[in-house]
Amino acid sequence: MKFNILMLALLVFLYSCKKEEDPHAGHDIYYTCSMHPQVVSDKPGKCPICHMDLVPVEKKKNADPNEIILNDEQVKLGNIKTVALSDGSMADKLTLTGTLNFNQYQMQAVSSRVMGRVERLYYKNIGDFVPKGAPLVDIYSEDLNNAKQEYLLALERRKLFVGNTSIDFDQLLQSSRNKLYLWGMSESQIKQLERSGKATPTTTVFSNAAGYITDLSIAEGDYLAEGGTIVNLADLSSLWAEAQVYSSQMALLQKDSKVTVYIPDLDNLKINGKIDFTNPEISASSRINLVRVSVPNKGNLLKPGMPVYVLVENKSRDGLSMPVDAVIRDGKSSTVWVKTAKNTFVNRMVETGLEYEDRIEITSGIKSGDEVVVSGAYLLNSEYIFKKGVDPMAGHDMSTM
Repeated sequence: MKFNILMLALLVFLYSCKKEEDPHAGHDIYYTCSMHPQVVSDKPGKCPICHMDLVPVEKKKNADPNEIILNDEQVKLGNIKTVALSDGSMADKLTLTGTLNFNQYQMQAVSSRVMGRVERLYYKNIGDFVPKGAPLVDIYSEDLNNAKQEYLLALERRKLFVGNTSIDFDQLLQSSRNKLYLWGMSESQIKQLERSGKATPTTTVFSNAAGYITDLSIAEGDYLAEGGTIVNLADLSSLWAEAQVYSSQMALLQKDSKVTVYIPDLDNLKINGKIDFTNPEISASSRINLVRVSVPNKGNLLKPGMPVYVLVENKSRDGLSMPVDAVIRDGKSSTVWVKTAKNTFVNRMVETGLEYEDRIEITSGIKSGDEVVVSGAYLLNSEYIFKKGVDPMAGHDMSTM
């Protein structure tokens, strides 16, 4: 009788000890460390690295190969946060940096039509304003002086032989006058030559345009070749705001885009405009294009070389968007992490669209209502690679995107 009681007590003790050994017995689980997830064991124990208790994690059957499961401690330490996606409106705006430059359509070079030496230079500083018709230089030209003498000689001969010769002096005078026109003399200068009857040794060249001097490469005493530039003039009544844009942003530039140019040097002066020109050629090395906006220069406040910001605005559109940092991109594809169950995350490939400030548009791959990871996405990616030894993108079929 005593033997039976002892045997019964021993069985009860062994059963209770076995039950306390593993409360998870019968469950398909494994054990890992919250701080060192590379430590995996099929039974409870201590982490050999930090000596913390191993945490049980339940295995899921038929799990997605792109899925990763974390415990509560890992989610907390990794600051994993999710947000349920919903449709909304996203502004289509693009801010570009640029510089004010001369309007090339309003620049003009004043050149000499005859070879000669510069005896006097009326404007000697870059930036000086030259009115239209103002004298620029006095030049001494042998060719032009000979042409003047020919014209005066033709005038004298016509007076001497009027009615007594078959020579058409009117035609000779017109030919001499045309030569003086072609070599830069004005109508008033030719009439003055007729009245005085004397050819001055120098001839004044007048400006045929108004503007500010942007280039002056001659000095008194220099020789001008036929066709040589005297000054380059720029009309600053309007300027070009030229901004750089990446090839990936070209789709945001439309004909009806609203463009606003801001001048930071003038207390963010705001000027409305429109895109006049987009360079059809993209730099192969930098993948950068050039966009040009014409802006009026009231009161000549704007100066070439000033930095500008060009804000391009299009109509807003509806769709899914999420923080830019939540999308993992490697240059070929884009993926996000989606929460499918408690502490369970799956990597999904997506297609992106418009990107504005800290938001990016998602055009396919996920849908409204999906709970996406917006904080800790890169940590999840690293954890996946660490645990499985492969990049989560390797499991996606990119041909379907």
